[in-house]
Amino acid sequence: MLDHNELTPKRIVKELDKYIVGQDEAKKAVAIALRNRWRRQRVEPELQNEIVPNNIIMIGPTGVGKTEIARRLSKLANAPFIKVEASKFTEVGYVGRDVESMVRELMALAINQVNEQMLEEVQIDAHKKAREIVLDKLITPIAPKISDESEEDYQERLERYNRSRSKMETMLDEGKLDQRQIDVEVKDVPKKPQIEVFSNTGMDMIDLDLQDMLGNLMNKGSKQKKKTFFVKEALNYFQDIEAQRLVKKELVVEKAKDLVENQGIIFIDEIDKIASTDKKSSADVSRSGVQRDLLPIVEGSNVPTKHGIIKTDHILFIAAGAFHVAKPSDLIPELQGRFPIRVELNSLTAQDFEKILTYPENSLTKQYIALFKTEKVNLSFTKEAIKRIAYYAFKANEKMEDIGARRLHTILNKLMETYLFEMPTSKYKNVKIDEDLVNSVISNVVENEDLSRYIL
Repeated sequence: MLDHNELTPKRIVKELDKYIVGQDEAKKAVAIALRNRWRRQRVEPELQNEIVPNNIIMIGPTGVGKTEIARRLSKLANAPFIKVEASKFTEVGYVGRDVESMVRELMALAINQVNEQMLEEVQIDAHKKAREIVLDKLITPIAPKISDESEEDYQERLERYNRSRSKMETMLDEGKLDQRQIDVEVKDVPKKPQIEVFSNTGMDMIDLDLQDMLGNLMNKGSKQKKKTFFVKEALNYFQDIEAQRLVKKELVVEKAKDLVENQGIIFIDEIDKIASTDKKSSADVSRSGVQRDLLPIVEGSNVPTKHGIIKTDHILFIAAGAFHVAKPSDLIPELQGRFPIRVELNSLTAQDFEKILTYPENSLTKQYIALFKTEKVNLSFTKEAIKRIAYYAFKANEKMEDIGARRLHTILNKLMETYLFEMPTSKYKNVKIDEDLVNSVISNVVENEDLSRYIL
C-alpha cells in the first residue's frame, strides 16, 4: 500500500497503467482529482470546506475501463468505494429519497473496512491475551496463599507453578500441544429467524438494523455450553474474541465517518440512462426527477444514517455512461455543473487487445496460466496466437455490439473450453496455444454472423 504522500498524479497514472491499457486522459483526470483531495487537507482550515471535489463524467462504450479506473483508484487510496447504477433509481415505486441509499451503503462498507484494519492492528495483543487464557486452561492458576500456610511454603509452591507454566508456554509456542484437547465455555446463541420486509420504498427508507436488534434479544437469552477444542483451534477462537474486545465500536464508526466524508468515492454508472432526450414523455419526466434527487447528494448535503449524519460535500463522484443516444448536455444544467470534468474513453483497437492480454498484472492469459497450473498443466501462448485472439475480439466487436475488453473473456473461454472440461487428465502436461489452434476454434464462429451472435 502506497503512502498518501507518494500518490502524486504521475505515480497514480503509473500504478493504473499496471492494470488498464490506454485511456490516458481518463487516468490523468482521476489522478488529479485524487491528488487534489490530499492538497485540500493541507490547506488552511477556513478554506478547506470551500474547495469542492473535481467530479468527473467518463464517456465511452462498455468494457473500455471506466469502472476499472475508478475501482483501482479507490484501492490505491485505500478509500471506501461503491458502484451504483443510475438506472436503478427509475424503477417502479421509486421514491426520491432512495438515492441516499448510496451514501448509507458507502458508510456500511467503510465500517467493515475500518473494522478489518483495526482488528489487524490488535492481533499481536489479542494473541498474547488468547495465549494466557489457553495456558490457564492447560495448567490451573495457582491458588492464593491460605491463612495457615507459611511464606516459605507458599514461595516454594509459587516457584513450582512458575516452572511448570514456563515449560507449558515453551511447548505451546513450539506447537507440541496443538493436538491436545481442552474444554471451553462458549455462548449457545439461538439461530436468528429470517425476516423479509416488503416495501415499495425499500429498506433504505426504514434504515433499521433488524439483525442488531434481534442479535441483542437473542444474546440476552443465550446460555453457556461446553465445547471441546484442540489447543490450536482454541487459540484462534480466543484470539478472535479478544481482538473484537480490543476494537471499540465507537472508534470504528468515527474513523469510518471521517473516511467516507473526506475520501469516499461513489461511482454512478449508466448516468446516460437518466438523461432526458424528449422532454414531453412521462419517462423523461421521471428521469429528470431522478436527476433532481441526485443533485443535492452530489452538491453536498447531510444524509441521515443509523451511524449519524454523513456530509457528502467532499465525496468524489465519478459518473460514467456510453451516451449513444443521449448526450451529457441532456442532463439538467445544475447536475452538469456538478460534474465539471469530462473525459472521453476510446473504443479499443486490436493493438489495445494485444496489450490487455499480456501487459496488466491481472491479464487474462496470466489468469488462465494460473488456473491450468492448479491441474499441473503448463499453459503457454505464442505471440502469433495473442495477435489472432486480439484480432478476432476486435472483429467481433465491429460486427456486433462493442462490449470492449469483455469480448476477450468470451473468446478465451471458447478457446479453453475443451481443456477446462477434460482436466484433470494425463493427456495434458504442456498446452501451447498457437495461431493455428486459435484460427481453427474461433475463425468460423467470428466469420459466421449467426453463430457469433449466440456464442460470442
